[in-house]
Amino acid sequence: MKIHGKVFVVTGGGSGIGRALSLALLQRGARVAAVDVNTTTLAETAQLASSAALSTHIVDISNKAQVEALLPQVVEKHGTVDGLVNNAGIIQPFVKLADLDYPSIERVLNINLYGTIYMLKTFLPALLKRPEAHVVNISSMGGFFPFPGQTLYGASKAAVKILTEGLYAELIGTNVGVSVVFPGAIATNISQNSGLAMPETDAESARIKPTSPEVAAQTIITAIEKNKLQAYIGRDAAMMNIFYKLNPRGAIHFITKQMESLLPK
Repeated sequence: MKIHGKVFVVTGGGSGIGRALSLALLQRGARVAAVDVNTTTLAETAQLASSAALSTHIVDISNKAQVEALLPQVVEKHGTVDGLVNNAGIIQPFVKLADLDYPSIERVLNINLYGTIYMLKTFLPALLKRPEAHVVNISSMGGFFPFPGQTLYGASKAAVKILTEGLYAELIGTNVGVSVVFPGAIATNISQNSGLAMPETDAESARIKPTSPEVAAQTIITAIEKNKLQAYIGRDAAMMNIFYKLNPRGAIHFITKQMESLLPK
């Protein structure tokens, strides 16, 4: 799908990948409705964009009523909607599942999974009416490969993966393209946005060079333009995908060793 002249809704538009993607789409001639729960960071995105083609919307995507109220706001501002990027998400506290409390579990599922479902259910009818449209759901490297201490987060993102691929199957033959994206380590403030203090890492963990949000945004745009079902962001995501398929047990033991310093003793 061509980007120029299209209207995109981007969740998590206040920072990280969502902000970089919103700005990149605007640069490519699109109109963007940037969605976030954080008023301050969303205002910063608007200031950086400095464009009438951007609208900002304060929405908690885990709140179904707020999501359902978003569609008419976007249509009123932009006239229609051609693309949806479900990017907003949080991680869990760095603890093992046995030590993870239920409020944390519910918060991760409500934002990462139910938030994506609410957005899809709300916007799909409008997208299906367009001559050409596209949906992007952001999963994670943790959605196809387990990270100890992020097991529940990974489960939520694995659900997003299968949700997206099932949606792709259901929309074959329609005007709506579907992509699922698997970011590896990205230089964002997801820990802060998740309300967490990032554990200190050892020298081995620090060797991982995160991909910039700007590179991530370009990867997502390419997936839209080329109607790719799957896209991997960063060499770490691409390499671990291959490693895990070839040797699942070895890959799990490898990442468990890398994650030791992040987990409580």
